[in-house]
Amino acid sequence: MPRATYRVYVIELSKRVYTENKKFREANPQFNGVLQCLYVGMTSKTPKTRFEQHKSGYVNNKGHNLSSGIVRKYGMYLRPSLYNHIQPLKTRDEALKMERTLALELRRKKYAVWFN
Repeated sequence: MPRATYRVYVIELSKRVYTENKKFREANPQFNGVLQCLYVGMTSKTPKTRFEQHKSGYVNNKGHNLSSGIVRKYGMYLRPSLYNHIQPLKTRDEALKMERTLALELRRKKYAVWFN
């Protein structure tokens, strides 16, 4: 059986998240309102499937909600131009590190970013 690969993905959020969500606003003091608000995540699924899971409030077989409330409420669409350059990763740990690296890189570029 082939090993799972992991992908990092980016979802554009409505800018309402910045005005309506205090935790999001506090996590992004560098944001000046010019660029977009984003969510960065990682998945063993396709980014499209994962986005659909977030939007539908997906609950797994064990009863755990695997969707992000921020994406469910404010998620608009995937932003492949911000993640397509990143090759699939072999382990979950590598993917988590890349998720954080990409999120912080986007924050440095003055995007407002949420990640776990």
